Amino acid sequence: MTALTTQPSKFKRLFLPGIILQSVLIGGGYATGREIVEYGGKFGASGWISGLAIFFGFSFISILSMEACRQWQVYDYKSLLKKLIGKGWIAYEVVYLLLAILIIAVMAAAAGEILNQTLGFNKWVGVFLIITVVGFLNYKGDDVIAKLETIGTVALFAAYILFAITVFTNNGTAILKLFNSWNTSYMPEAPGIGILLWTGILYVGYNLAVYPASFFTYKDIRSRKESIIAGFISGLLMTIPWFLTYFAILAYYPDKNILAATVPWLKILEQFNPFLIGMFGVVVGWTLIETATGMIHAFIHRIETEMVERKGTPLKKINKALISFMALIAALALAQVGIIDLVAKGYEIMAYAMIVVYAVPLLFASRKLFTNR
Repeated sequence: MTALTTQPSKFKRLFLPGIILQSVLIGGGYATGREIVEYGGKFGASGWISGLAIFFGFSFISILSMEACRQWQVYDYKSLLKKLIGKGWIAYEVVYLLLAILIIAVMAAAAGEILNQTLGFNKWVGVFLIITVVGFLNYKGDDVIAKLETIGTVALFAAYILFAITVFTNNGTAILKLFNSWNTSYMPEAPGIGILLWTGILYVGYNLAVYPASFFTYKDIRSRKESIIAGFISGLLMTIPWFLTYFAILAYYPDKNILAATVPWLKILEQFNPFLIGMFGVVVGWTLIETATGMIHAFIHRIETEMVERKGTPLKKINKALISFMALIAALALAQVGIIDLVAKGYEIMAYAMIVVYAVPLLFASRKLFTNR
């Protein structure tokens, strides 16, 4: 008698890819609020245009990535990049590792101080706890990572919605006044549509590094239609927290105490109930864990695929944990540069690099992907 095979649920096919993408994105993308200032908030009333570009950019890249993996049946970044740029895949690997370490460094630069200010943890105790948890999650593997990041995403969304509602309730009229006067005064001159759109594209560009962390969830996608639906859901999940943070920042625009702060969210929440400060400490700690876990997991998955191809044996669990520890230590060393410099300078350089080695080859492949079945 043939055993019945369980079909993956709609949740796994359509929502899980976006949940993993969002959970990895949140740390480097918008946990501190510093990134939203640099890639939208500083433009004041015009910044929403960058936000729309970010939504469509994430959705489009998600659809192309999912459809490429589905059609070619490849679920690690080396295999996908070999299909896209042949031997040039090694350039992607270099850029991916540098950007992954940079993004983790941004979070590490903020997390130690935030955990100290919000929860009273010694800076290095907080960092040590995060390193231990990330190593443990990569030791446990795909299923545990997927479950915990799903739970974490729900909790993080709830926290950011609570933060935003608190700000809007107390200072929402300031947002309306800002749009009525179309205030962009934090900038030396009013931004043009080209700058706004390109800023959104750059934001998507530096966050392209989050995609390999979600490749293992694409195995369940069964059709082009599902790639498109899952891609748009991913774009939505990845962008909603951006807009929540953007509007919260606008409630204080163009206050330099907020917009020039290392961690704008923390500066905003200081005036409210201390409970929110403690919750923010937990949120930032977990965002670093999710981002670091996802990015390192993608690299580990790539190495494991190579091991299976060459030796027929998967990577040992203890080796997965050791790779995690080494990557995190490298990020901690880089974090000494400082979060504002890392975001303002490092992200833009790596954004261009990721666009060249990932987005452009994917765009060239899109015509072929959508003419095949």
